[in-house]
Amino acid sequence: MTTSRRTFLRLTAGGAVAAGLAACGTSGPQSSGTSTGGAAAGTGTTYWFLTGQPQQSIREAQVKRFNEANPDTQIKTTQFQNDAFKQKIKTAIGAGQGPTLIWGWGGGGLKSYVDANQVEDLTGFFGQNAELKNQIFPAAFGAGTVNGKIYAMPVEATTPIVLFYNKKAFEKIGAEPPQSWGDIMDLVPKFNDAKIAPFSLGGQSRWTNMMWLEFLYDRIGGSEVFQNIFDGKPDAWSDPSSLKALEEVQKLVKANGFIKGFSSITADSNADQALLYTGKAAMMLHGAWTYGGMKADGGDFVTGGHLGYMNFPPVDGGKGDPTSTVGNPAAYLSISSKASDQDKEVAKKFLAGNTLDAPSVDAWVGAGNIPVVKSAEAKLASVQDKNDAAWLKFVYDTSSKAKTFGQSWDQALSPTAAEALLDNIAKLFQLSISPQQFADSMNGVIGK
Repeated sequence: MTTSRRTFLRLTAGGAVAAGLAACGTSGPQSSGTSTGGAAAGTGTTYWFLTGQPQQSIREAQVKRFNEANPDTQIKTTQFQNDAFKQKIKTAIGAGQGPTLIWGWGGGGLKSYVDANQVEDLTGFFGQNAELKNQIFPAAFGAGTVNGKIYAMPVEATTPIVLFYNKKAFEKIGAEPPQSWGDIMDLVPKFNDAKIAPFSLGGQSRWTNMMWLEFLYDRIGGSEVFQNIFDGKPDAWSDPSSLKALEEVQKLVKANGFIKGFSSITADSNADQALLYTGKAAMMLHGAWTYGGMKADGGDFVTGGHLGYMNFPPVDGGKGDPTSTVGNPAAYLSISSKASDQDKEVAKKFLAGNTLDAPSVDAWVGAGNIPVVKSAEAKLASVQDKNDAAWLKFVYDTSSKAKTFGQSWDQALSPTAAEALLDNIAKLFQLSISPQQFADSMNGVIGK
């Protein structure tokens, strides 16, 4: 089984833990991508979303409950496969013919809608529905907020990036998991001396390297460093904390912190996960969606209790809050500014009553996900497998207690900036450019 990040992002920006715990599930959406409701924009309250299980069935059930309870205000759905959705939604919204309810990933895509005045400001809605807002993980609102205003409601499930480790590898060298960046650097020669790679890394995929920078930027300079980049401030990549993070990751590369040949290893093949569960590497920074793959393919690695995991540790002297995390905080629902007042009210009623209601929470947890709502914690007692229960509790605590939940940079930035980012990150890890050259190059695509 392979569970790539591409698969993860297809399944949903926030719901891929399902693929994780389900483990033997699919490598992508399986449904036809055809319309279930026959709806088109402008013909009443409409809702477009992605196919792929278990998310698709949960979304369908939410709409079914709403329509049964509101026979005079029906919501009509249209479902698309991932690539078709991205093209269709962009074209439709640009033409003023988008659906009433807009499913998305937040971040850079949402900002483009806001800049074009295509989505409603929901700040007042959440002011009127304070109880609903208070139930949602606070950090999940970050990727749904633009210029201090909420334009998208966090929904569905959360998936942070996690520092995984092999307990047997640590026992072999008599060491404890790192509690700081300094500990990480101290562990590198110890593992190398034991012929164990300190870190597994599927560096050919590039976004795997990006996760290191996301955490180092946060831990060294705090969340405002990338926020300034996201906000388009000139020369934001040249912030001293940015340059410091770039220098630190190159120190790790030069110290042989990553497995030899990491630039030729792809994450899509799950080879990086195999290096960890076979003991060839001691640690791995990766998405929560890899848990299921390691459980399915790693023999007794997970079931035998040999997998350890933790949030990324602090950097000595850094400004970042150690509770903060990065990854995919949620999926997001916006309301089209072009919809009629009546359809906007129907959409708000759906958001308030049917997206994070008790049946939805039960369904997400039952599918092996942590929904972005505090009531999920009470549902974890129903998880029978002790390893899965402990893992889900960790994901819940990480996401619900995070001061900030930084969205994956290649989702937060524009496509142009994201591609430049991945290209420069690859060069940075190959030591073919300096931190200053990285910053100069990235400053050139700010706002593009």
